[in-house]
Amino acid sequence: MKTVERFDRKFDDGEDISEYVDWSTATRPNLEPVTLTVTVKQGTKLRLERQARELGVSVDSLLEEWLREKLDAARPSAAE
Repeated sequence: MKTVERFDRKFDDGEDISEYVDWSTATRPNLEPVTLTVTVKQGTKLRLERQARELGVSVDSLLEEWLREKLDAARPSAAE
């Protein structure tokens, strides 16, 4: 069995894979930040800034969380 297949099987079986991973340099795919340009009306921008300020987060963080919530809610459930 190839090393990668052995690694995958151990991971899938919930075994400890620490000996195979350099955690100091490990990354998770699709979590690197990207820039997204969105055009909104001035009033919407002001409301976003106010809401973010009230929550103590950045507008970027607020938008990302809201988008993630909306996308998760729109995802078909596994039971369907």
